[in-house]
Amino acid sequence: MPKLRFHDQLQSILKTPLPDFNQIVSEGRAIAENLTIGHSLFCQKMGVRSEQAYKTDRMQDGALMYHAHIGLGSWEETVLALHHLYNHAESENFIIDRAGLCLDRRMSLPLNAREGGPAETGPMLSQSNWPDVGKVVPIQPHMGDFMIGFPASTINTVHALNAGVTTIGNLSQYFAHQAPMWNDPIATAVETTKAIAILGKKRSDGVMLHSYLEDGFGALFFDCVTIAGWALLEKYIVETLLGTKLAHCIGGLTSDPIKRVGWVFALNRIHDEECVGSMIYGDTISFTQNFSHNWGVVGEYLLWDILAQLECPTGHAVHPLPITEAVRIPSMEEIAEIHTFGRQVEQTARRLHPHIEFTAAYQFADEVVEGGRVVFTNALAGLQEAGVDIQNPLQLLFVLKQLGPTAFEAQFGMGEWDESLQRRRAKIPTDIFTQSLSAIKTFAPQFRDAKMQTAVKHQRLLLASTDVHEHAIFVLHELLGQAGATVINIGAEQSALAVAKYAEQHEVDAILISTHNGMAIDYAKQLTSALNQRGVNAPILMGGVLNQKVENVALPIDATPQLQALGIHTAVSPQLDQKLQNLLAKPS
Repeated sequence: MPKLRFHDQLQSILKTPLPDFNQIVSEGRAIAENLTIGHSLFCQKMGVRSEQAYKTDRMQDGALMYHAHIGLGSWEETVLALHHLYNHAESENFIIDRAGLCLDRRMSLPLNAREGGPAETGPMLSQSNWPDVGKVVPIQPHMGDFMIGFPASTINTVHALNAGVTTIGNLSQYFAHQAPMWNDPIATAVETTKAIAILGKKRSDGVMLHSYLEDGFGALFFDCVTIAGWALLEKYIVETLLGTKLAHCIGGLTSDPIKRVGWVFALNRIHDEECVGSMIYGDTISFTQNFSHNWGVVGEYLLWDILAQLECPTGHAVHPLPITEAVRIPSMEEIAEIHTFGRQVEQTARRLHPHIEFTAAYQFADEVVEGGRVVFTNALAGLQEAGVDIQNPLQLLFVLKQLGPTAFEAQFGMGEWDESLQRRRAKIPTDIFTQSLSAIKTFAPQFRDAKMQTAVKHQRLLLASTDVHEHAIFVLHELLGQAGATVINIGAEQSALAVAKYAEQHEVDAILISTHNGMAIDYAKQLTSALNQRGVNAPILMGGVLNQKVENVALPIDATPQLQALGIHTAVSPQLDQKLQNLLAKPS
């Protein structure tokens, strides 16, 4: 990336005045002074004060920890699921150590702003629900999604600590996600800084800040080396500047077993051999709609994740991922079933561990950590040279979010700059990037077809994603560009209002939207309304996971019929070329 352009971008960002970070940090610490951390049923049962203390004990004993992820539609359904999981584990004589409670994204907003936003996967917690979060069953609650990193960071952190939740996140979401219908980045940065300061003040009580690297910029970088550098940068902001213990997570976008094991080794080094991680997320990118295939995927990655913990205990809980994950939100029965399967895999892993050679994984760790340290050093030096106060955590958080992953990797990454691609060549490509390149190669013949090129040539097509999942639109951008379309790619985390604005501004011929988070119908209604208000009559094609959270229903419903009734065209990837031809052939 040309240095002058980067410098100009930073100077524009730095023009935004920010409040005094010392005052923000002091406010957070003052809140912490008057805050009592609750004692969850799990910690009571295990005789510890925090999840971190429990993890430390388990690592010393050579025991594994297991994570369940629950994204049902309401708190009542979540309570039923927790009871079901606990009773199932008791009957099978094993422990589910922690449960990630995947909240509705509207929880990221202040209380008075939560009405009117599109409903998404996960429960909305009321004031009366919070005290019960740690008191349902003896499974430690983990709260990662839409907590810290958003406008409601402070109030949500206080509620969670009061309830006995001692590992709270998700810092990485701060950088790549947006609260729905919210447009105050300064307030978001302030609340995020204040919440981290609260955790820092309570560090001696075993409180940790969770950051799932592949749910933030790590999902959007092309190079594993950049992710390692970014992990070091997060650690610098959180631990060095704010005094808070950081617990990293990775895994959802990593399928190669060498990388999965290698990342455990790498994170241990990044955390100075004192790593206490949150969890290793299950491999989501290898799943298909073939459930028999998915059983094999779970068996493979779990085997290696367990072997990694036996070889290098880091406190990361392993995550048996239900085989339905790629199609819909898993039910409580499916979560219970896969946890039984996980214990069977553990028995095999323990027999295999003495005979496994980890040389390749250690080599991966060596390379990403060595390169990551260079990225980290270059980033701090480059930011400081451009005028950023690298001792100011609030300014760092604000600047990095505004800078974005593409500019960060272009400026500070390790790979050689490729002028034709306008990006660096990855030294160690991420698995999701490799998968994206493979998808481009697979679908290229369809987009080289004469009918397809006739349909899209000279068409102005707008691409956007409703959430952080950006690689699908990266693939489409490449394919449509090769077919002769003019592509306006506005990226991930785009609101319906933003899409309508860009569609009007660029006079587009069609809009292609990728979605995932259980709010397809709500989003489609908002988008069609916003387009009508602007007089934009472009057809809309939606793909991804087309489902919708519905009140009092545990699992999201298939949104396809209602989307089609709204005039939205729907498609999954095997149908995409034909759907797009049909869409562009119709009068708008």
